[in-house]
Amino acid sequence: MFYRWASTWCHRVTALIGLRWELRGKEHLEKDQACIIVANHQSSLDVLGMFNIWHVMNKCTVVAKRELFYAWPFGLAAWLAGLIFIDRVRGEKARETLNAVNRRIKKQRIKLWVFPEGTRRNTGELHPFKKGAFHMAIDQQIPILPVVFSSYCSFLNDKKKILNAGRIVITTLPPVSTEGLTKDDIDTLMERVRAQMTETFKSTSAEMLQRYKTHKTPPIPPAVVNGTAEAVAAVAAVANSSAGYAQLHAAAASSYETYKSSAASKATMLKTL
Repeated sequence: MFYRWASTWCHRVTALIGLRWELRGKEHLEKDQACIIVANHQSSLDVLGMFNIWHVMNKCTVVAKRELFYAWPFGLAAWLAGLIFIDRVRGEKARETLNAVNRRIKKQRIKLWVFPEGTRRNTGELHPFKKGAFHMAIDQQIPILPVVFSSYCSFLNDKKKILNAGRIVITTLPPVSTEGLTKDDIDTLMERVRAQMTETFKSTSAEMLQRYKTHKTPPIPPAVVNGTAEAVAAVAAVANSSAGYAQLHAAAASSYETYKSSAASKATMLKTL
């Protein structure tokens, strides 16, 4: 009940602030299987995106740091939806909470959503992962399901507290098996998943940032509009070029000087970002 309420509420907030979420790889989220979802963490807006695709997932819960509860109204929606808040300062209690959750997810085919970067940072890159999610996946021999949010930098400026309408691509990658892996494989598994997510983050972010460019950059093929696999591959080529992703990111960042907040309500909400 509360999950449906939170999802409906987040859809309305998303419409109010002018965000549009595009989900790719939906077929991976729809599978009725236990898994550990690992997603990049840029802002409290991630909670809006997560609940906008909540209806696609079957039996999912989320692990989040306790501080998110105080980031209202996002924290309120998260609490009502049953998110599992952990206290990172009290490490032993956090481990006990995660161990209890871990024993349930495989038996009940639950998807557990984790932000392995820990702290949200809207810097245009993926930061190092913490090992907790990967320990849990290997312990229960269940797959890792990577989920990647494209960059927010084209419409969100944390320092200036500016939020404009924007579009975000949420990409679900194929599950990464942990079958047969042991604790000795955690570092390799973690870096493999992070590398896959980084590549996807760069390509989808370049696709979105291209719309906000302020100077000449290599053209994106027309097929990008269709959101196909070919489009993603084409944009990846741009992102990896000398004038690609880094240039697009810098261009979007420089354009913030001209941004203006479009509604007073946005400014109030941004105090929690």
